[in-house]
Amino acid sequence: MSKSSSPSPYHAVVVGGGPAGLQAALTLGRMHRRTALFDSGEYRNATAGHAHNLITNDGRPPAELRAIARDELGAYDAVELHDVGVSSIRPVEEGFAVVTAHSETLHTRTIVLATGMRDVLPAIPGLAQEWGRGVAQCPFCHGHEFRGLPVAVLGEGQHADMIRGMLAPIVSAVTVLDPARVTRVDRRGDLMALSLADGIEVQASGIFVAATGTQRSPLAAQLGCRMLESGCVEIDAFGLTSVPGVFAAGDMAHVAALPNAMVSLAAAIASGQMAGATSVRHSLS
Repeated sequence: MSKSSSPSPYHAVVVGGGPAGLQAALTLGRMHRRTALFDSGEYRNATAGHAHNLITNDGRPPAELRAIARDELGAYDAVELHDVGVSSIRPVEEGFAVVTAHSETLHTRTIVLATGMRDVLPAIPGLAQEWGRGVAQCPFCHGHEFRGLPVAVLGEGQHADMIRGMLAPIVSAVTVLDPARVTRVDRRGDLMALSLADGIEVQASGIFVAATGTQRSPLAAQLGCRMLESGCVEIDAFGLTSVPGVFAAGDMAHVAALPNAMVSLAAAIASGQMAGATSVRHSLS
């Protein structure tokens, strides 16, 4: 890629090399649309050793899933992979100008944002160090791994009750704790020790906690995409944002009828396929 704008614009620039972005690029590649995928190397599930609840790949390491997908994309001449992030995107005549973190510029007719979310955990010492291992968020993704073992749920109200109900048939015991009571978390062999403000210590094999999701990238806000109360980008049923020509996929976006995005590999892949396919149809309208 040259330092100057590409004389022949890309059909699509996909920003993000997780499951949503990779699937969007595959869909575009199969339709022979010139596509550039930019991957910053930052992933929401980077600390997780294994990915779950994905048919034919249950238990496969996320890094291995990405490597397989990138190998498959190599079969499509229309798709370029770039291991660099994107620093800015601005509308220009007949599309967008994309500037990479290496200060290279290219033009594209459409954008697929698949930049993901960043999890913000309660400020409890020791909790973040176990994120993706002894500490998890999703019972569908990690509940089975604690089968027959005691777990703790950090939360209160309806959300904590829902997580407890989901886990009850799987684990041996569920202890629900208000995060404000927990002063620190320490690993002790196969157990997690939760120290409480009143001096009591609770031990569990795993901890489930609701993280607060924030946009990993400023690009959606930079483009003026409409945001939802969840912190995600608003999209329609076809993955189109409020900005014409800009699509979004993965856990960074959801339709307004849902309270949050479905945080799962399968859902991310499905939304990536939808965004990629709709961007092809967009060019025909």
